[in-house]
Amino acid sequence: MSARRDGLRRVDAIALIGAALAIPACGSKSTSTIAVGAKNFTEELILGELYAQVLERGGLTVTRKLDLGGTDIAMAALLRGEIDLYPEYTGTALLTQLKRPPLASAAAIYAAVKSAYAQRYDLAWLDPAPANNTQALATTATLARTYGLRTLSDLAGKAPQLRLGAIPEFLKRSDGLPGLQRIYGGFHFKQTQLIDIGLKYKALLDGDVDVVVAFGTDGEILGDHLTVFVDDKHFWPAYNVAPVVREQTLRAYPAIATLLNRIAPLLTDTAMRSLNEEVEGPQKREAGDVARDFIAAHGLGS
Repeated sequence: MSARRDGLRRVDAIALIGAALAIPACGSKSTSTIAVGAKNFTEELILGELYAQVLERGGLTVTRKLDLGGTDIAMAALLRGEIDLYPEYTGTALLTQLKRPPLASAAAIYAAVKSAYAQRYDLAWLDPAPANNTQALATTATLARTYGLRTLSDLAGKAPQLRLGAIPEFLKRSDGLPGLQRIYGGFHFKQTQLIDIGLKYKALLDGDVDVVVAFGTDGEILGDHLTVFVDDKHFWPAYNVAPVVREQTLRAYPAIATLLNRIAPLLTDTAMRSLNEEVEGPQKREAGDVARDFIAAHGLGS
């Protein structure tokens, strides 16, 4: 459902929201502010700050409830009214929340989650960003050139000559190595080494492995000039990010959709990688400062 203006005066809308949220809920928020949430990893914290700061620049009063935890915690907080919105990924919503099988098209995934969330939860998905934080495999640009690798199909055939660095789950899950072997064939690596997720790129750059499990918007991809293999058979679903908002909140504050939809087209893979790199890379900047500079550079929220 859209965030259209429904003719209610602002004060009446706020009163209606207050009445709706009067149902007992542990830790429920004050209705005079927009509570912006986020999950507990770097990209979500940056996105939460982007949403919060753009809304503040648009004249709305915001409170931050960032670093909430995983998907289940963030979704529960949203449904209880403890937060009004948070960044979510289309693939996560489809597979984890709705328990539906993958869809090949990013547009089809977005349409499916948008419709289901509206009907089942009375939640609205705003415009999705083009940035796709999907699962991926990555290598160094040098190795990609040496072996003539560009796509996952290329890698499937050359895997017997290469060493894979992966976390244990990737070796077992249907959307990990077993699925790649089923869809692409091949993918039988010369050696597989289990690596802590925080050390995977160091292992790659140190030459301990040749290929690592990655996510599409990891900051290291940009900072270390890595090559991400093209998923030419569309094995992994899209994980485009978008704000998920309570419909009650949109009816009271329709400007939320206008303000946040301005961010979406700017958040490309390259832009998101750059933002993540500023926080996680050598600069070690705060997510709020990175978001503030991005907003200023693009004239958002004014």
